[in-house]
Amino acid sequence: MPSSLSRSLLLALAATALVAQAPLTYPVTRKGDVVDDYHGTKVADPYRWLEDDHAAETAAWVEAQNKVTQAYLGQIPERKAIETRMTRLWNYEKYGTPSKHGKYYIYSHNSGLQNQAVIYLTERLEEKGRVLFDPNALSKDGTVSLGGMRFSEDGAFVAYSLSKGGSDVSTWKVRNVATGVDLADVFPAGRLGVNAWAKDGSGFYYTDYPKVEAGKALTAVYKKQKLFFHKLGDPVEKDAVVYERPDQPDWGFGAGVTDDGHWLVISQRQGTERKNRIFLKDLRKPGSPVVPLFDQYDGSYAILGNDGDTFYVHTDAGAPRHRIVAVDLKHPSPGAWKDLVPEGKGRDVLAAADLFGDTFAVTWKIDALNIVKLYDLKGRFLKEIKPQGLGNLSGFNGRREDTETFYTFTSYNQPPTLYRYDLKTGTSSVFRQPKVDIKPTEFEVKEVFYPSKDGTKVPMFLAHRKGLKLDGANPTLLYAYGGFNIAQSPNYSPVAQVWMEMGGVYAVACLRGGSEYGKAWWEAGKRETKQNVFDDFIAAAEWLIKEKYTSTPKLAIHGGSNGGLLVGACMTQRPDLFGACLPAVGVMDMLRYHTFTIGWMWKSDYMSSDTPEGFANLIKYSPLHNLKPGVKYPPTLVTTGDHDDRVVPAHSHKFIATLQADQTGPAPVLTRIETNAGHGAGKPTAKQIAERADMWAFLVKNLGMKLPATFGQ
Repeated sequence: MPSSLSRSLLLALAATALVAQAPLTYPVTRKGDVVDDYHGTKVADPYRWLEDDHAAETAAWVEAQNKVTQAYLGQIPERKAIETRMTRLWNYEKYGTPSKHGKYYIYSHNSGLQNQAVIYLTERLEEKGRVLFDPNALSKDGTVSLGGMRFSEDGAFVAYSLSKGGSDVSTWKVRNVATGVDLADVFPAGRLGVNAWAKDGSGFYYTDYPKVEAGKALTAVYKKQKLFFHKLGDPVEKDAVVYERPDQPDWGFGAGVTDDGHWLVISQRQGTERKNRIFLKDLRKPGSPVVPLFDQYDGSYAILGNDGDTFYVHTDAGAPRHRIVAVDLKHPSPGAWKDLVPEGKGRDVLAAADLFGDTFAVTWKIDALNIVKLYDLKGRFLKEIKPQGLGNLSGFNGRREDTETFYTFTSYNQPPTLYRYDLKTGTSSVFRQPKVDIKPTEFEVKEVFYPSKDGTKVPMFLAHRKGLKLDGANPTLLYAYGGFNIAQSPNYSPVAQVWMEMGGVYAVACLRGGSEYGKAWWEAGKRETKQNVFDDFIAAAEWLIKEKYTSTPKLAIHGGSNGGLLVGACMTQRPDLFGACLPAVGVMDMLRYHTFTIGWMWKSDYMSSDTPEGFANLIKYSPLHNLKPGVKYPPTLVTTGDHDDRVVPAHSHKFIATLQADQTGPAPVLTRIETNAGHGAGKPTAKQIAERADMWAFLVKNLGMKLPATFGQ
């Protein structure tokens, strides 16, 4: 038997020869003999070796697969035109929402095609100001990105993180804002997160996990998080532990300091469960203990602010559609809470809230669309801010002393317009409006509702050119996420715009598992009820066909991360329904997902194969384990990053290896593995455009699309 290295070289050489042959031939993937015993059920895992991202054999397999895929995509004549148009549409100025820190406004700006946004600071928003961070100068290919930023209250210092290749592992540093010079305070690379600065700017609170062995970033399991305080100028080794729970290794923490500087608010979470506990530490008293405020783990709690011992809290405890309550620390029991903004009625959900300038800005989600209402501190209604069309409002952040805030409006045919809201006058004005090479009036955006398998009414957004003929012949891309209490809302994307210009219908389904209708909607799509999510997605596809928007040969599905799981599960359950599938960075091995990095946190949404009940549920829909030999699967392009340390690439690797072995018929099943890339955050613009151009070209070929004569004009 050849060594791993020699086998790797042979595999890579073989791939070069194979891509030139017809019909399409895939690299041979070695099968191992690993078999796991799950509560008495034996399950083979022949491609376990692909979990080792550092092995030469894995690297050669990645190279071989990419050669086959790039050869296939390179022969699609429309790809160049797609990439050219996508690049042109991407090339517009993008401004981030400004935030105020001391005398400085901080905002992000991308001139158009810069790989990473540049961070500016200015004392007057009428002026561009100067550069504080330019990540583009840190790497030639743009793969070093700026992660988190936390400013001291007076704006004198900022803690910031840098990440390479899209990794969740980052390095934190501290910069003097006035001089632009970094301090000597540097933290080792890890999954550290800076939470909040002390009121006086003397240091900051941060969380961190125990360090892992070198080379184990994709295989180590991260637990036992602690909350620390770092005093500026001290070595990291001297940082004091503020809070830890060695008796609860699954607990994670976040922290904030109240605007008055009196309280450290510690939020405890467990996995991705939308529940938390709140603990307080009185910062006015040195050595004061950490004491519980909300310790029942019976809902989600977010502290919006406080006046002395009265805390304003956004919660779903006792209110599945959320409410804002006032809690007196002297009488913190639920019976003594005072409703300020009561729970929504019917299908209305109090989705988000912020407190600035003594005003609550409350985002109400109504049938997956946002409106914003302003209330005073007694909960009295002040004003409603309505969107300018069918789209999404977001923003409205600030501090108690602020007299202004910023927000954006966007839709599938509307790039984000940034507004400035003046609390003194109660008026909004356009602050930044991008100039993009599109004509929004040529496209239509609407919301429809369709019945799922069990009769549940599910909302879906549709965007396409006006005058669409409902003849079943329209190429349609159906996208969804469906999990982790994350809602879908209209949002502009150059890649979706290109799809519509190509003659396609862009459909976004708001499946159960999200937060569109509050806690009950989320809980109806997780753990034992996860199949509802797949049923909702399949029903969306069937509705689009029934209403003659499209037909199976013209229908593609797409989703990423948990949405990649969605696509994988649906294409194995209904391979006859779809014309093409694009699962991205998906969770495909549901029996082992929890053994990698932070995957164990997702048990609250997925369950776990560690228990008989979890295994019995997961094995029913795990995409990897529901592929069957002899089935004609739709054309499929799997995408992932070779060093994704959130959803590790082994998920996608093992899935495509199995799919290639099982596929019957001529439909291509390929994988595109981005090198020096992670889960998606911080991915350079150039890589994003190239990846999406490949995906759209794959759909052009496999959906039999003919681009309009006017495309790109």
